[in-house]
Formats: sequence, structure tokens, C-alpha cells
Amino acid sequence: MGLTGQRRLVLIAVLAAAVALAGIGTKAQNKAATQTGQVFATSTPAALVRAQPAVVIGPYEYPDGYNPMTGLPYPNNEVRARRNLIVKISNHPPIVRPQHGVNAADLVFEYEAEGKVTRFAAVYRTNAPERVGSIRSGRLLDIELLTMYSALLTYSGASEPIRKIYLNSDYRYRLISPSFGDNCDNAGICRDATLIERGYEHTLFGDTRRMWDLATRRNVNTGFRAVGFAFSESADIGGIAARDIYIHWSSRTNARWQYDEASRTYLRYTDHEPHFDAADGQQLWADNLVILEVPHHRRPDLFPPGSTNESLEVALWDSGRAYVFRDGVIYVGFWKRLGRRPGEALQLMLGNSEAIPLRPGRTWISVTRSLGSTIVNAEHQPIPTLTPEP
Repeated sequence: MGLTGQRRLVLIAVLAAAVALAGIGTKAQNKAATQTGQVFATSTPAALVRAQPAVVIGPYEYPDGYNPMTGLPYPNNEVRARRNLIVKISNHPPIVRPQHGVNAADLVFEYEAEGKVTRFAAVYRTNAPERVGSIRSGRLLDIELLTMYSALLTYSGASEPIRKIYLNSDYRYRLISPSFGDNCDNAGICRDATLIERGYEHTLFGDTRRMWDLATRRNVNTGFRAVGFAFSESADIGGIAARDIYIHWSSRTNARWQYDEASRTYLRYTDHEPHFDAADGQQLWADNLVILEVPHHRRPDLFPPGSTNESLEVALWDSGRAYVFRDGVIYVGFWKRLGRRPGEALQLMLGNSEAIPLRPGRTWISVTRSLGSTIVNAEHQPIPTLTPEP
């Protein structure tokens, strides 16, 4: 799929706009701590045209036997036949780290929960880890995720308004949770008493194999595919060099990703330290990093009048701005989800509505209130550095 003259002009315009917004060089370096909007501290344009045009699969059609979440073939028929499985995993307080099984997920969403901290929603299909967690509670956004990926959802519990929404839904039997009687005996969701010093709420772990077994017994373990991503081994759409990405959710939560040339992956740091997976001993990694700008709304109306509680609604529908990182470069575009039908998943597009192809493999999606919370550097930065104001 070569570049047409019109497409090349659009790409040049997109990159030029990104550079203009960046304020490249010393000026951006000095303002990086407080500037709102798109921030590129030290960016340099990458080549606009690759030597060979990329072969793209998706975002609507995929070769038979390919996983639309990774752009890779299913390793066997068992994987192809089972349903996407989302597991909610804690990321706060720091004592819950390192978590188990995050690196085994095909796709991870990280998003804000109440209290200005983040949770992970890890989506499994290719791998079936025996231990994932610690498992935490369900949120409003999980409804959108299980719909987009036509998935099962495993979580520890939920507030009463969210529990009622879940209970009265048409996806009720795709929910796997102790709050509905799914436990160590029938679902492989068990407490680890040796970790009680973390706090009781951080001791719940699960076996994904047994979760899928429970879904099979309920007749809901069907291997639906969720379309939306495009993939290519190499991208012929250019990009801007970006090997260091810092995301600041709040004074309580931050993440840094640095591109590793040897593995062609992004490695994660949390609270200015390498963030590891206890299951494999490796630093958290991803082939692609995506940052979304999504409206966040307070929902105290879900609770009885006079209550001090509220839920946070993350409006992951319609469209918004996005950064997409692969192979050490950034593409500035937008995300869209114009329908809310099952299996109609997230799409990533350039300004001319052409899909941004991901590198086949694992993708990490960070959902933020504003792209202004992200600082992008062309090269690795010392850790910690360039911390924005809360």
C-alpha cells in the first residue's frame, strides 16, 4: 500500500501540525512542566516514506486464524475458540506491585479510577496464565470494554449502583466475580493469605484457565472476534522520533515508557522505578503504546441523594485525540468508536481517516483526561525528570 501524492500531503500536514504544537527545542524543554496541550520536548521528524510499502491487515478484515487484538495468528484452535477475557488488576497502592500476569495479556487498558489512581483492565486470549492479579473492582468503563471486545469480565466486586447495572444487564452471565458467588472452588478466584500484609482487598488472584472453564459451563465461552485495529510489520506513514513518554495522571499516579531498540518494545516505569511482572520477572512491556484523550464525568447521580459517593464515567465512545507509538516514533491522530455494538472495538486513525497500523503484538492503552498530561521526548530522559505540576 504505497503513498499517493494526496496521502503524502496529508501526512506532511499532520506531522507539521504536531511539530508546530510541540515547540521543538529549548523553549519546549523549559515549559514542559506546565504546558497544556500536545508536548514534544525534543522531537525530530522521522522519514516520511519507507523503502518498502507495508502490508496492512485490518481494521475490518483479517486473514483467517488471526487475532484482531494482536495482528498475529492464534497459536492453536483452543485459543481461537475461547472468548476474550478481561481481568481487572490493581495498580495502587504501590504495595500491590509487582502484579502477576500483566505481561501475558494481549491488550491492557490503564485508566483512572476514583481517587486519582489507575487500574488495569488486562485482556487475555493468546495466553492463559495460572495467576493474575491482584484482582480489583469493576467500574463503568468496564461495560464499554466488555462490549467492545465481546468479552468476559472478571472483577472482585463493585459499588451497589454498578452491581445493579451489571446484575440487570444482558451480559450478566459473562461476569465472573465473587460478588455473584464465583470463588476459589468453581472459578479459580482465590485469596492468598500469605499477602495479608498488603491488606485484605489486595489478596485476590485468579487462574484464567478456570475462568474460561466456568464460561464454558455457562455456554458463553464463544470465540468472538473484535475488529478495529490495523497492523503491519513496518509502517510507511512516517512519524516523529519518540523514545521516551511520560504520563502524569495526578500527584499519586504516573508512568514512563522508554523504547528499547534491541527488543523493539516499550518498557514501563512507575513512580520512577522499573515496573515488573511477578509472574515472569520481566519489566512490563508492550509492542505498541497508545494514549487516548477521553472525557471524564463525575456521576454522583448513581447514588442515593445525600450520599458522598460517586462513580467516574470515562466516555470511551464517539471519538477523540490520540497518540500512537510504535518502533520508537509517534503518530498523532485520533481514536474513534462511532457505534457501541458488541465486537466493534477501538479504531486509531490519521487525520485523513486512514488507519494507523500497529506493530503486530501487544498493545498498552493509557486513557487520560488530556493529552496535555503527556510529555514526549525524542530520546531517553533521566528518571525522574520533567514532572508536570499536579
